[in-house]
Amino acid sequence: MSLSTLPVHESGPVGVVAPVLDVVVPVYNEEIDLEPCVRRLHAYLATEFPYRFRITIADNASTDSTADVARRLTDSLREVSWVHLPQKGRGRALNYVWTHSDAAVLAYMDVDLSTDLGALLPLVAPLISGHSDLAIGSRLARGSRVVRGAKREFISRSYNLILRSTLSARFSDAQCGFKAIRADVAERLLPMVEDTGWFFDTEMLVLAERAGLRIHEVPVDWVDDPDSRVDIVATAMADLRGIARLTRALGTGRLPLAALREQLGRNPLPVAGVPAGLTGQILRFAAVGVASTLAYLALYAILRDGMGAQWANLIALLVTAIANTAVNRRVTFRVRGSDGAWRHQAQGLVVFGIGLGLTSGSLALLHLMTSPPTYVELGVLVIANLIATGVRFLLMRIWVFRATRGAHASA
Repeated sequence: MSLSTLPVHESGPVGVVAPVLDVVVPVYNEEIDLEPCVRRLHAYLATEFPYRFRITIADNASTDSTADVARRLTDSLREVSWVHLPQKGRGRALNYVWTHSDAAVLAYMDVDLSTDLGALLPLVAPLISGHSDLAIGSRLARGSRVVRGAKREFISRSYNLILRSTLSARFSDAQCGFKAIRADVAERLLPMVEDTGWFFDTEMLVLAERAGLRIHEVPVDWVDDPDSRVDIVATAMADLRGIARLTRALGTGRLPLAALREQLGRNPLPVAGVPAGLTGQILRFAAVGVASTLAYLALYAILRDGMGAQWANLIALLVTAIANTAVNRRVTFRVRGSDGAWRHQAQGLVVFGIGLGLTSGSLALLHLMTSPPTYVELGVLVIANLIATGVRFLLMRIWVFRATRGAHASA
């Protein structure tokens, strides 16, 4: 995307040339705070921001005099516009304004201006240059300075911990009201975002990560607004429902993330002689393999005395092979949804047969030579399993998941 980056004084008349940046301020019944917020933001942008800008007030069905304040601001400040939505929902307001804006970079911030405005240019600069696709202010990144109560600090950190454990999120702060996105990315990404409330940010960021987009994080100075009217309990429950819904959607593979990744995703840097994605697959496969081998050895040791070495090996290997295929399908090769799952398991059993031949053959050969103690059997099985693991990875990459590897890949 080619962005125009002429300074404000060279921009020409507003309305003729589109702004580089559109900052959305979503509000609901903010008749008191709206005017000082917008005037402070406008003054900062007019003096410190080097590109054309617009401030858009997104009124979420306010019932007080917020609309009157917004009209007064649009009359007195030419870079300010106002949109009224008949329904509440911060996500709904952002989605509407961002998809109708003609700016190259789209941002938003909360009306309380808890985040220091000095972070705005560092937030959007990587988007203007094309280096990144989205940008977020983070209160949890190293270098940030935050003033807020222990309760909100605990809730924020707990929420981000939940995101990391359930959705494998790698961004550090989903809830900070200070974010930006390139317009071309928003055009393709936002139609996939279903939430219209507070979970909108999180859903957008998770989908962006899964599509391979680059998210830039800026540590911010942030001071908690003691007059915040956010219902923490209701918001937390809505967020948890959103996490459950998004987990199901990603698990079933119903979101067309592969197409989005193909259009906008950033492919891994090429390394001569190394197929794309191979290093990451090897590392993930190795981690799954270690866990699978430990489970196999534990199960074999439990079954060995009751049913003998060969039967114990058969059952332990069969159980762990089924689990290994399922986990590698999702974790190593990033295949989502149920399509082809049974075929992958059937092919995995063929691979299991090869592993069974290696381990059973090793045991048979060992018992022909001697009557070994259990620890010697386990040592031989470890070596046989290492060989079988290498064969398993090769067959999974070039045969079992070859056809689906690219189609279902996600970040």
